[in-house]
Amino acid sequence: MLRLYDTRSRRAEPVLNGRSLRMYTCGPTVYRHAHVGNLRSYLLSDLIRRVAERHRARVVVCRNITDVGHLADDAEIDPAGEDKILARARAEGRPAHEVARFYEEAFLADSAALNIRPPEHAPRATESIDLMIELIAKLLEKGHAYVTADGPVFFAAESFPAYGEISGNRLDRLRPGHRVDGVDPRKRHHADWALWKPADRELTWDSPWGRGFPGWHVECSAMSLRHLGDRVDLHTGGIDLRFPHHEDERAQSDAAAGHEVVAHWAHGEHLLFEGRKMAKSAGNVVLLSDVTAAGLDPLAVRLALLEHRYRQQMNLTWETLRAADRTLRRWRTRVAQWAESASRPMSAGYVSRAQEAIDDDLDLPAALRIMRDLERDEGEPPGAKFEAFLHLDHILALDLSADIGKVPAAPPLPGGAAELLRQRALAREAGDWPAADRLRTELAALGVKVTDTPEGQIALSSPI
Repeated sequence: MLRLYDTRSRRAEPVLNGRSLRMYTCGPTVYRHAHVGNLRSYLLSDLIRRVAERHRARVVVCRNITDVGHLADDAEIDPAGEDKILARARAEGRPAHEVARFYEEAFLADSAALNIRPPEHAPRATESIDLMIELIAKLLEKGHAYVTADGPVFFAAESFPAYGEISGNRLDRLRPGHRVDGVDPRKRHHADWALWKPADRELTWDSPWGRGFPGWHVECSAMSLRHLGDRVDLHTGGIDLRFPHHEDERAQSDAAAGHEVVAHWAHGEHLLFEGRKMAKSAGNVVLLSDVTAAGLDPLAVRLALLEHRYRQQMNLTWETLRAADRTLRRWRTRVAQWAESASRPMSAGYVSRAQEAIDDDLDLPAALRIMRDLERDEGEPPGAKFEAFLHLDHILALDLSADIGKVPAAPPLPGGAAELLRQRALAREAGDWPAADRLRTELAALGVKVTDTPEGQIALSSPI
């Protein structure tokens, strides 16, 4: 049974309740391309889905698209602050809705390239405003929110005593943030956050509290409650969302439902690149398109990410990606070779150990080590290896069967071999057989085997 580390309970717990799994994943804010660190979070939910389905559970996933409401600095002191999508639209000189759709499509293309399965529900914030207004009205009715004189609606943090159980940031120890000049005087408590923000600009809607737009945190509560109901088995996201986003989301959802909505919370750790946090200022933001432009298979990114536990901070490098690409290509070649052998029952011992590792809080690194051991085990029949690798690839999703039936590509000739082959062809045309034999010997020393046919010489490169 799949066990995951629950961020709220601080221990690994079984997450499958019966034969179904209802999972919510915080989706992207579509104002820029997702980098490989962002994509790691979505790989987490995809792995959970695949493992749960192996346990024959029916999985229903909701992953939202934030196309409004996420402020550039998330500072509540200025509820009418600049929306990230509007800022990008101004910079690119095109309408906000075009910007959002462009980056949404780019995100979906990257997800598909990494074999991340699409969710059953993918609601957009701009198409769910009515849900958010309904939720805010319910929170006001239940006394968990309040309207200020000039329009903003705030959630009353003190009305939810369990606040802070996910991150440890309890209200009695929480201090005002230092990113703004002071606490908004309209708030009853400095930890309160905006549910509705009045504004007169693009991407605003009419509401009972005036024209404006929703707070970022209320989006996920409204959409998860509508599409998954008030009993959600698992909520996933990056560790950066633990506070305040997931604390606020939990408070909103539980306050509206009157009970604990999400049973388990799972968070993926940060990803560094070449030892540093990815940032434009550092010049180390790596997109999936950068990886493919370097001649690497996009699934090399997936394999490289699988080499580390999701709860570990990971340092990705170009050398790591190149190594993953080499492993990926080697395994596909091996699987294609094993496919030509007689079918045998899969290597059950290896598969069982690999699956046990995966069920243990997604220990994919251990599972990959077991697969490497199986690859090297000369006593294991090729047909059994074939079945084992393809069985595990239902979870790994590395397309290990991609080379089956393909004609193997000839290895490239080593440096200098082409010139020796040209000289040998001329020697044969001139009938200089001693020279042709000498050149054949030189080519063999380079690892090139030469075969003479009536149509001419054929050269095949192979490891020395």
